[in-house]
Amino acid sequence: MISSVDDHLSALYRLRRFGIKLGLATISRLMRGLGNPQDGYSCIHVAGTNGKGSVAALLSSVLARAGYRVGLYTSPHLVRFNERIQVNGHPVSDGDVAEAAEAVQRIYTQADPPTFFECATAMALYHFASKKVDWAVLETGMGGRYDATNVVRPEVCIITNISMEHTEYLGKTLARIASEKAGIIKAGAGVVTGARQKSALKVIEQRASEKGVPLLRLGKEIRVRKGQDGFFTYWSTKRVLTRVKVGLFGDHQILNGALVLGTLELLMEKGLKVPDDAIYTGLAEVCWPGRLEVVSDYPLVLLDGAHNPSAVRVLRRFLENGAGSRRLMLVVGILKDKAWKPMLRDLAAVANRMILTRPQYERAADPHELASFLRPLKKDVVVIPHLPDAISLAMDEAGPGDVVCITGSLYTAGEAKAIFSV
Repeated sequence: MISSVDDHLSALYRLRRFGIKLGLATISRLMRGLGNPQDGYSCIHVAGTNGKGSVAALLSSVLARAGYRVGLYTSPHLVRFNERIQVNGHPVSDGDVAEAAEAVQRIYTQADPPTFFECATAMALYHFASKKVDWAVLETGMGGRYDATNVVRPEVCIITNISMEHTEYLGKTLARIASEKAGIIKAGAGVVTGARQKSALKVIEQRASEKGVPLLRLGKEIRVRKGQDGFFTYWSTKRVLTRVKVGLFGDHQILNGALVLGTLELLMEKGLKVPDDAIYTGLAEVCWPGRLEVVSDYPLVLLDGAHNPSAVRVLRRFLENGAGSRRLMLVVGILKDKAWKPMLRDLAAVANRMILTRPQYERAADPHELASFLRPLKKDVVVIPHLPDAISLAMDEAGPGDVVCITGSLYTAGEAKAIFSV
């Protein structure tokens, strides 16, 4: 019998060879075998292109401070698998990882195994039931309609935003991608969205109408106004909150905070009790690593998992405003199946020096290929294939007033975080 957590995780990671399989048949079978644990608590389901992890973390932080026991399931992890499954901000213990993995592994056979993500999702849903959570906040993996997390019946659905991603799986237009993500919308579950494009928003509006559920749209039913000091005002037809602060860097986090407030509004209409002090404290004191996370002050070193063009554009705007006249070095590792050309163009526009590298992940892009594309656009480019060596070079070259940003993928940010944590 497999007993150690390392053996369990090794068996889990071996499931990655089965790749990505969209569909609910396998996860539904696993849930039935586990006794449908997801039916024992209330759920909030979060989809979208960017920001869904931040929204999930913010929401779980507020609910926990309101006195609820809250499970949080996100992906990928930065340093340890345990980060994916949390209860009230605490990652699952090694013992609980082993217990959940063993429970799931007893159900499936090697002749009909789940994918890595299906198994991890089943483990999370099982663990939340065993810990008797009141709420589970679940981030989808890729899409929505056929995502393993879509086995739950949520109280509220959130679709953060829509942009072009995973087109080989989700479709080659914004409308098609929106349709896949809107597949999480179910009868009885209100919807909150930050999507702005007409084609995407039309799909979400139609889906909400078909299911007969309320829809709150950022910029319409819910609005925000940023103040000069980083605080913001939120208002809707039902309430106004002033002097709200999100404890994460970047103006985009204000928009994520607004989606959380809209979600809470729908939940409170259903009778959920969430005091204002829990809202203010939960948003301000959230912890969400790897998203403009500061790991050094002199020089200023930021870790950011921006992994697609829209996320990189947000990062670029932050760096343009935040770095000022300081010298900016970027350490960049990107996955080869991402739209890395527009990502590199945006990053090159703000960087003084770029160090191209790769995380230890089979989908990582060859930094030499990245450099071949980038060198006609940027003179100061160097390739250091081994990420620890790339970080060492950046730290050796950076002066105390410089800025170093390590980005391109959550896998890159995660490996860097482990290095700085030693």
